[in-house]
Amino acid sequence: MIERLDGLPAGVIGFEAGGTLSAEDYRDVLLPSLEEAAKQGGVRFVIVIREFHGMTGGALWEDLKIGVEHLRAWKRIALVTDIGWMVHATALFGWMTPGTTKTFPLAEQAEAIAWAAGG
Repeated sequence: MIERLDGLPAGVIGFEAGGTLSAEDYRDVLLPSLEEAAKQGGVRFVIVIREFHGMTGGALWEDLKIGVEHLRAWKRIALVTDIGWMVHATALFGWMTPGTTKTFPLAEQAEAIAWAAGG
């Protein structure tokens, strides 16, 4: 499941993801917002993950496509989670992600949003 976050600063898009992610989550919820942000000059992205039970193969494919199709549009990605392996994976492989990536604990969601909006 992916749901859009409301009330974010101009130029920032955000989502809360949880459970098992599907291709439909990406196509129906995430992609329209991402394409609009890319047209506006750049993607400043906040993703909040409180729980995670995996992704379908289709969701993984959509995730990879989104990153590549909008490669130059990504500016900042804030991952907000307390899931340890996600924080560690981002630290190890974040350099492979387009734009600048930073992780924040759930308690610092407001700081993550401010960071995504900055710079």
